[in-house]
Amino acid sequence: MFDATRYLERIGVSAGTPLAALHRAHLEAVPFENLDIHLKRPIRLDEAAFFEKVVLQRRGGFCYELNGLFARLLRTLGYRVTLLSARVASRPDGSAYGPDFDHLALLVEDASGRWLADVGFGECFLEPLRLDERGVQTQDGRGHRLVEDAEGLVVWREAASGDWKAQYVVSLIPRELEDFAAMCHHQQTSPESHFTQRRLCTRTTPDGRITLKEGALVVTSGGARHEQRLPDEAAWRAALTRHFGITLPSGG
Repeated sequence: MFDATRYLERIGVSAGTPLAALHRAHLEAVPFENLDIHLKRPIRLDEAAFFEKVVLQRRGGFCYELNGLFARLLRTLGYRVTLLSARVASRPDGSAYGPDFDHLALLVEDASGRWLADVGFGECFLEPLRLDERGVQTQDGRGHRLVEDAEGLVVWREAASGDWKAQYVVSLIPRELEDFAAMCHHQQTSPESHFTQRRLCTRTTPDGRITLKEGALVVTSGGARHEQRLPDEAAWRAALTRHFGITLPSGG
């Protein structure tokens, strides 16, 4: 059964926390990870399963799980939330994108306006973006823009180099969770999916990001990037437990 109080405790905030702070807290507490795919555990589009995994087991997940569950929390807190289909950019110049339902993002509405929220993309905006703003929206020194496209809105992010890179194009057509079922299955089973090719666990930190990838731990802090090579599976699992609080089953 969904329990908003336990969910809020999981991300370290209390009832009444503003939307922007909820969003940031979620990114800092709950990792973006694909570990179940490599454990051969099927991921079902089910809010109860999302809650069990993210809140009770203190795990993370990928977009369908994280944004699907965050949508439930926001609705419980009184926000109006619409699920949106997004197509992830396959080229940084925005000239090519993946298929529909490649990614799940959220349209959130409150008394102050309409917002694009996303706690399931990995490295993205830290707080919701004003959906109807077309200028640069700066967060922690990094710019973001929403640019109208024939198929929706393209989310652009300013890189550390100052270049702008497309992240995804999002359609404003309202969707239901079950609409993402086929792509959710594809993402966790197809050899063409980048989720099936290598393990990943990453989350935002107050001053950067920490990422565990195959063979290495990457810590970015204050703009400085440090990569530590991990010599074997035991070291990789130890890093997963130490930095993300996740312990995998033996042999998994």
